Amino acid sequence: MHDLVSIGHFSRMSGLTIDALRHYDELGLLRPAAVDRDTGYRRYRPTQLEEARRIGWLRSLDLSLGSIAAWTAPEVTDDERAAILRQQLAAVEAQATRLGRIAHRLRDSIDSTEAPMTTPTAIGLDDAAHRQLGVDLFNRTWTLLEEPARTTPQDDEMLHTAHASRYHWGEVGTAAHLARGEWQCARVYSALGRGEPALHHARRCLALCEAEGVGDWDLAAAWEAVCRASLVAGDRAGAQRALARGRAALGSISDAEDRRLIETDLDQLALRLPT
Repeated sequence: MHDLVSIGHFSRMSGLTIDALRHYDELGLLRPAAVDRDTGYRRYRPTQLEEARRIGWLRSLDLSLGSIAAWTAPEVTDDERAAILRQQLAAVEAQATRLGRIAHRLRDSIDSTEAPMTTPTAIGLDDAAHRQLGVDLFNRTWTLLEEPARTTPQDDEMLHTAHASRYHWGEVGTAAHLARGEWQCARVYSALGRGEPALHHARRCLALCEAEGVGDWDLAAAWEAVCRASLVAGDRAGAQRALARGRAALGSISDAEDRRLIETDLDQLALRLPT
């Protein structure tokens, strides 16, 4: 018993809370080396630290305990472990896209009282109709972006709704709205693997931000769009430069949640670039 350590000591060494260690024992995920029959007090071997830290690492990736149990099972192959992580990555990216859509909808709601940049023309829609169509089409595009198994007709719809939203914001929107419309067009083309138009719209987004003084999260998002589009276009050097500019722009984002969302996007893009 001399090589065993208390649950409190093991908790400090592993970075896992005592409650977590008890829960992992109950689930059979991380059994203690010994349990006192009278007190139920758990003790661990220092050699179990690697296993505990691995579980902590997997929890930091927001994997469920069921997924962690599957990942750590001795009979699981490396390919199966990679598949579990890929599945989690897809879920995290879908969540990030959903949160980004919600953030955009909130900003549009907040900005809805701002004065329009231009006056409505041509087809007889008033400002309210242009604005509502801009919002609805923008949100429809996000919904399609989140669709994990889009069909070819849905790809077409996504492309058309993004451009239609940008058109309606062009009639009544501020510079920020126009930049966001260009950003979404760039995101759609990137999702479709079309580098040249993705870069075109990403650069239009950036140019609008710089020319009209649109800063905060919009500027960082513009650089994120340029980085993503550059990767799709095969310009890794350009993507590296845009990534660096995007990270530099994070410091000017006033809202911590906005900063976290864009930083997450940039971190995901960085994984696709050589270190």
